[in-house]
Amino acid sequence: MEKYIKPFIDVCVNVFKEFLGEELKVGRPYFSEVSAVKDWDISAVIGLTGEARGAVVISMKKPLAIKVTGAITGSQHTGLDDDVVDAIGEIVNIIAGNAKKGLEETFRLVISLPTIVEGKEHSIKWPNSQARIMCIPFDIFNGESFTLSVAIEAVKGA
Repeated sequence: MEKYIKPFIDVCVNVFKEFLGEELKVGRPYFSEVSAVKDWDISAVIGLTGEARGAVVISMKKPLAIKVTGAITGSQHTGLDDDVVDAIGEIVNIIAGNAKKGLEETFRLVISLPTIVEGKEHSIKWPNSQARIMCIPFDIFNGESFTLSVAIEAVKGA
């Protein structure tokens, strides 16, 4: 599982450093239940298909999403407006696209366009009820946090 997760960690660290000039502190990865409800306000989801299937999800609280968007765009936001939704979607798109390159030795993958989920304590419906969901917590901006969740499984016959 580590060989599938490491590209996502590396890319996440690089994306936030490059686009926001912020160093991320990587927390201890853990497995989450498929039906777990988290305390997030916004999640951006990218689907993976091809020789493997699954999803990559970045989730955070509203204040952090606003702060991240402000750092990227240089403009002020007060809510989860279109710019914030677009920024969080673009971040997960960049992460999934770059991590896909790191996984190409193992799988040929196609990534979907980002889907945004908003709402307090929402849950993500994963492609498979038996999916092993690896959650990687990250700290940014001196104590704020977000989670990158990844579930990938090889497709039979691929």
